[in-house]
Parts: sequence; structure tokens; C-alpha cells
Amino acid sequence: MSEILIEERKIVVPGEVLAIGLDYVPGENTYREEDKIFSKVLGLAAVSGRVIKITPLAGPYMPKVGDKIIGRITDIAFSGWRVDTNTAYSAMLNVKDATTRFIKKEEDLSKILAIDDYIIVDIINVTSQRLIDVSMRELGLKKIQGGRIIEINSQKVPRVIGKKASMITLIKEKTGCEITVGQNGLIWILGSPEGEAAAERAIKMIEEKSHLSGLTEQVEAFLRGGR
Repeated sequence: MSEILIEERKIVVPGEVLAIGLDYVPGENTYREEDKIFSKVLGLAAVSGRVIKITPLAGPYMPKVGDKIIGRITDIAFSGWRVDTNTAYSAMLNVKDATTRFIKKEEDLSKILAIDDYIIVDIINVTSQRLIDVSMRELGLKKIQGGRIIEINSQKVPRVIGKKASMITLIKEKTGCEITVGQNGLIWILGSPEGEAAAERAIKMIEEKSHLSGLTEQVEAFLRGGR
């Protein structure tokens, strides 16, 4: 007989037994041994149908194709720009992936993107050696101008975004800010000084209390009375 041993959003530790029996399927950050499913990491348990997965509470961001991240230009090469991805691995933004307009060979690339500029990019390639290529050619990918950039633990990004973007939408609506959340834990906030400060405090609250239930209500109450 199959039995699930954890509750939704319960904090579990590596090696903890999550379920017994073959009716449940191991998902992200879990593994099966014989008829038991175990956790690989410290994190929050979630059950979706028959699948059990764990959202880590700590750990570095691992770049994946399709992720939107915020990066910083660290070097300019002949063919493009080197980008700090807020991980142990840097990325390359090729000239052809930086803009839809034609760039002449003799053009000064620093006039387009300078060292220490922050940019919003998509990851388009990750090799087995963790060589990363990024692009700015899609809608919404651009050089960042104005506002503030904050950093959170990348493992808390899903909580900041919320189910169907519910949490980040709430923060945007209550603060009047434009907010871009990078999967690598960097977040750009653009609005009034008061709105930016309130959004940053709300995001930091989510990072600190990500393991708690009822967090949306707490954030809403804070934004309603805490500005």
C-alpha cells in the first residue's frame, strides 16, 4: 500500500523519506530506492498529482537554456561582450544576438553596451563545460537604465514570482513598479523612490519567509500599510 509521509510545503532534509510505495513518482530533487522516495536536498516539499518534488531552500543557480537572467558586462571582445551571470560561469553575448539592427565591423561596441552595464538576457545555449551564450533579441530583453538592482537567493525566485506570477503581480500593482526577476537571483525594480523601496522590502520579506504558508496575505498586508 502506498503512503505519502510529508505535507505540502513541509521542510524536508536530504535523505528524508517522502513516500512509500510505487503509486508516487520522484520529481525534481528526489530519488527512489526500492519502494521509497527520498529527498536529495534541504527544501520545501510539493505534491502535484502523483509527482513529488522538492524546491531547494539554498544552493547556487545552475544556468539553463530558456532562463531569463540579469547580467553585468565585464569585458568587450571583438565579437561581443563577456557577461557576469551571478554564478561561477560567465556568458558570451555575441554581436548578432545583441540587437536586431546591423552592426558594422568597425563600430565601437562600448557605445552599445559598456563595461558594468546591466542587461536582461535569455540563455540560449549551455555546453557540458558550462560555456553559456545569451541573447537580447526577444521582446523585453534590453539594457537596464535607472531603478535599482537587488540580489536574492536564486532558489527563492519561484516564491517571489508565485503561482501563475501571482506574487510578483501583487507587488507590481501595489508599488506601481516595473519589476524584472532574473532566474539567477538578480531583480530589477523601476518606479518612484518610495515604490522601489517598498518593493525591495516586500521581496526581501518573501526571501526570508519563503518557507512559511500564508505569505501572500502577509505581503499584501505589508504593502497596504507598510509604505
